Amino acid sequence: MSTLLEQSTRVMENIRKRGADLEKYVDMLSLLDRNETLFYRVVIDHIEELMPIIYTPVVGAGCQLYAHLFRRSRGLFITKREKGRIREVLRNWPQKNVRVIVVTDGQRILGLGDLGASGMGIPVGKLSLYTACGGIPPDATLPIMLDVGTNNPALLADPLYLGTNERRIEGAEYDELVAEFVSAVQEIFPKALLQFEDFANHNAFRLLKQYRDKVRCFNDDIQGTASVTLSGLFSAGRITKRRLVDDKILFHGAGEAAIGIGDLVVGAMMADGLTKSEALSRCWFVDSKGLVDSARADLQDHKKPYAHAHTHGPVPDLLAAVKALKPTALIGVSGQAAQFTREIVEAMSRLNERPLIFALSNPTANAECTAEEAYSWSDGRAIFASGSPFAPVVLNGRAFVPGQGNNAYIFPGVGLGVVASGARRVTDEMFSAAARALAKLVTEEDLAKGALFPPLTKVREISARIAEAVSEVCYARGLACVPRPADLRKAIEAAQYQPEYKDYV
Repeated sequence: MSTLLEQSTRVMENIRKRGADLEKYVDMLSLLDRNETLFYRVVIDHIEELMPIIYTPVVGAGCQLYAHLFRRSRGLFITKREKGRIREVLRNWPQKNVRVIVVTDGQRILGLGDLGASGMGIPVGKLSLYTACGGIPPDATLPIMLDVGTNNPALLADPLYLGTNERRIEGAEYDELVAEFVSAVQEIFPKALLQFEDFANHNAFRLLKQYRDKVRCFNDDIQGTASVTLSGLFSAGRITKRRLVDDKILFHGAGEAAIGIGDLVVGAMMADGLTKSEALSRCWFVDSKGLVDSARADLQDHKKPYAHAHTHGPVPDLLAAVKALKPTALIGVSGQAAQFTREIVEAMSRLNERPLIFALSNPTANAECTAEEAYSWSDGRAIFASGSPFAPVVLNGRAFVPGQGNNAYIFPGVGLGVVASGARRVTDEMFSAAARALAKLVTEEDLAKGALFPPLTKVREISARIAEAVSEVCYARGLACVPRPADLRKAIEAAQYQPEYKDYV
């Protein structure tokens, strides 16, 4: 009989023979279906190679083709037809000690838009990272799709589409369904952390605002993205010798990820001594209509705190904003490819000895620029981070290793900390603590290569450190329901799931 290591070696040998990444994705899902223990052993041991396969960027293609790649159902699908009996649906789940739930309604999957029920690949993939990166036991996780229809005409016309073949419900009907769902989770899985994932902007902000002070929940697109980006800014400051409060940050995009980053940055700047007004003034946003400023009368509520007055005249686009505002950091979260042009990167490089260029949009095809473009257009002076992975770049004989601002550095550790401490609520202070904990793990050797984040090979250790930092916030703020152990980190590490054949002889 083969050992777990031998089986893992065999799996990787076959995965590497696959020509297309999508084929590797399907192979890994099939492995998850037939041998969960082996799946996690393989992923943990080859995390850098396999994370892009089981999650971004390949999961995006997997979701687009979800109905055509379908093998078996994972998780729960809840439709409007279950309204009034969602508790009954949740009780049907065989595992009763659920500690982490990832839920989506499929309306804004990555940068791909409305994929309806095909977006189920996101909760499944996200929870696999909770286990592989954070150590949450797989039987304590539950992926859920709120299948409320889709407005994607291609899906509605696809005879193989697996979701509700109707246009999306909205308004009061939608809100009532979500409210019943959240209430049912509290009753059936009272210890569960609820993560909202890939909801459209107009729902993401208001749902988070509605529930964050009532139940144990967060939105990873808003808060997780913010935390890993803030950590990257902390690390970049060690290179530039500049404090965060000295930065002026220009965001391309003003959706949930951008505003979430801005809000967490403002909080961090206030913690470092600025007033709220001063901190807000360090953050500027460009949306599809140009610079978000006080002269605009068409702004959504989440943009209004960042609508500053200025004397630069009309600022219709990103290049004009760079020239007018002279930012030290440019952060792309627009979901639109190739927005950081050569002219823009060169302008940032004239303004700054070490310009910060963060191209964070996912998947890879939506990145605002590539690592090679950022480095070559800045003559190797850019401090670069991306949302999707890029290969190392050699320029003028020097090797650059671009850092991936992957939320997987943050949410597994936050979830682990919430579970370990029994936190009743999830706060922005926890995400700020996670960002600082992650930045402290970046070595001088990492920075010398241009990497703003530690190697993903250390992600289990990273998650334990973040969980410790999050737990400390919980205990300090009286949010914990679990007594504090004498050695907090040791207790967290001991609780991390380890894939092994317990009965193997």
